[in-house]
Amino acid sequence: MAEPPSPPPPPPPQSVSPENDVAMSPHNLDLQNSSEDPDSSFPTQTTPEPAVPDSPDSTTTRPDPNPPPRKRRRRKKFFTELTTGTSTRRNDVAKDCDVEALIAISVGFPVDSLTEEEIEANVVSTVGGSEQSNYIVVRNHILARWRSNVSVWLTHDQALRSIRSEHKGLVETAYRFLLEHGYINFGLAHEIKTLKQKPFDGSYRGTVIVIGAGFAGLVAARQLVFMGFKVVILEGRTRPGGRVKTKKMSGDGVEAAADFGGSVLTGINGNPLGVLARQLGLPLHKVRDICPLYLPDGRSVDSEVDSRVEVSFNKLLERVCKLRQAMIEEVKSVDVPLGTALEAFRRVYKVAEDKEERMLLNWHLANLEYANATLMSNLSMAYWDQDDPYEMGGDHCFIPGGNEKFVRALAEDLPIFYGRTVECVKYGSDGVLVCAAGQEFRGDVALCTVPLGVLKKGDIEFVPELPQRKKDAIHRLGFGLLNKVAILFPYNFWGGDIDTFGHLTEDLSMRGEFFLFYSYSSVSGGPLLVALVAGEAAIRFEMMSPVESVKRVLDILKDIFNPKGIVVPDPVQAVCTRWGKDHFAYGSYSYVAVGSSGDDYDILAESVGDGRVFFAGEATSKQYPATMHGAFLSGMREAANILRVAKRRSSMTIDTTKSVNQENDDLNKLFVKPDLTFGSFSALFDLNLNDHDSSSLLRVKIGGVVLDSGSLYLYAWLSKKRVIELSQVEGDENRMRMLNRNFGVSLVGRKGLSSAAESLIANIKLSRPNFNETENGLMAEKENS
Repeated sequence: MAEPPSPPPPPPPQSVSPENDVAMSPHNLDLQNSSEDPDSSFPTQTTPEPAVPDSPDSTTTRPDPNPPPRKRRRRKKFFTELTTGTSTRRNDVAKDCDVEALIAISVGFPVDSLTEEEIEANVVSTVGGSEQSNYIVVRNHILARWRSNVSVWLTHDQALRSIRSEHKGLVETAYRFLLEHGYINFGLAHEIKTLKQKPFDGSYRGTVIVIGAGFAGLVAARQLVFMGFKVVILEGRTRPGGRVKTKKMSGDGVEAAADFGGSVLTGINGNPLGVLARQLGLPLHKVRDICPLYLPDGRSVDSEVDSRVEVSFNKLLERVCKLRQAMIEEVKSVDVPLGTALEAFRRVYKVAEDKEERMLLNWHLANLEYANATLMSNLSMAYWDQDDPYEMGGDHCFIPGGNEKFVRALAEDLPIFYGRTVECVKYGSDGVLVCAAGQEFRGDVALCTVPLGVLKKGDIEFVPELPQRKKDAIHRLGFGLLNKVAILFPYNFWGGDIDTFGHLTEDLSMRGEFFLFYSYSSVSGGPLLVALVAGEAAIRFEMMSPVESVKRVLDILKDIFNPKGIVVPDPVQAVCTRWGKDHFAYGSYSYVAVGSSGDDYDILAESVGDGRVFFAGEATSKQYPATMHGAFLSGMREAANILRVAKRRSSMTIDTTKSVNQENDDLNKLFVKPDLTFGSFSALFDLNLNDHDSSSLLRVKIGGVVLDSGSLYLYAWLSKKRVIELSQVEGDENRMRMLNRNFGVSLVGRKGLSSAAESLIANIKLSRPNFNETENGLMAEKENS
């Protein structure tokens, strides 16, 4: 594997990155790339994660008297109970299940059957029967016991003591499954982070190159280190987090933390991000979904008209649901755009023919386009909400200060190399070769976590090409766009009783332009408003200047508040996102397009090259697509898959690895006493040659505490003169820069050394008589034993 020494730490939270801020006048505007998690809403403090799902809403709010506010939970999910193949996971079983079973259900386990992962892991000898029933009880008990205190490591012995000895075998199986698949003992609590810095069974299982330092990549890397893998993360940006980005906005004595990308925890029951929040002691703020609406001229929408249109909108969705059920049963391959079906029913049933009613209906459609990050004309009528059965229960919440708190904690101590945009992934029976920023990185396995937009764009070349089945799924699935305008004001002029308010427009094609405003005052630390841009408007938005966009937002706010005698002040700072133009994403999040289905998420998740290249990210999660927790869980899933394949492969290749291990042992012994050491660098010279132009072998040590499973070393073959020049440079980062840019030298793994380098190693061995004596002594000891 080829890579430089210990990577530099990630830049501080406000550092400049490739998608960086460009200051503009007149309102100190910033042009910024970002994304948006599909499920955004707002605050009021709540419990991080109750023991059972679907906790009641205990939050009360003081309503705006004119008009009476209405609850508008942004709807992505709606009526899957009428579709084929729906899950029974959340039926009425909660009434008959105990708390432990409810906790298992909340994290995704079926009520009385095994998951595909459990079946593949052979947790029981026979699927069905009493053994399976007992296993499920044992599994649920272990899971619930850890969830009762997620900051403490649950040991195997502790799990065993609370279950009858006759089930000892099931305890061993269930505990190991839950541990390896990231259901227990995961996260950021101090005790857990410390214990997971070393392999749980002391084994070394190979090297994994993780492409992308978003949630999926960071989570997978941490779990892989715990499983005994050496890990290197390649990230094209100059920061971790991917489509999760928090920026501190400030000026004139006020400041606020704004999430430009993923921003909401969509249901905290069973949500792994809820676990992280508990471990870090972060309070959660519940989204209040009371949302008054305003007409284009700033007048409040009539409450009776509002109620009537909302009822009509829901009936339209119900009719489309019944239509698609009939179509799926009769002609399984038929699919049409959701927008087309809704418009057809609207015309037939003469819904929203009045001007104001039509604007209201379009606001609800814009809300759907926000939820799915695309136009209604792009959504599959048949499968647009296929993930509905898996939606996590409980409150929708925000993290005060932004989700970058998670990102920074997950990235801590991991060997991440920033500014390494991956151009090519070559894979074969002997491993993988990843090309990034002019360097080559060799490993046993690669995990690709880049957004679907990057795969669609074809920015990464795979050699050999990806299977046609996967390329077809990449093409079929949609990858949409959502943008934001975040504005920091000198004070909160809109009030604190509501978290959201909406704005209607007469232009149907621009119904998603600033249609919804979020107040972040209670979670960001300052008077911050965020305006959302969805649907067709999100695409056009990226062609407008930031100055024009912010002026438009301010005009809307003045139309709403000035008639009430409230002055809208000039903003302190404003930021416009441009996720569609971000070449590390090309959009915001995935959706089920016309002609696609949930199966395409599963196809995207499939590994290729007989277990050499794996895939993770929200677009590989059929159950939780377009969410931060979906990305998180996909990273855990693929870490477990990589472990499973590594175990299978190791059982088949023990003999073939003996010679490789011997070669590594030889080099390790040679470098016990190197000829020159500086920082993470060390070098060996051919002692038979004193010429400065003679060849030398350079070794670089990579990684910090996370590589305690065994240090990761990379090598280079270069002249003795250049090694001496490197030694005179201060700092490993500067040395790497000189090595790569000035000398044009790339580091490689042990297997990547050239024949000339191998010849040099042989000469170095011969020039060191002590090395040969040591070797002969070791061989004699083995023979005598």
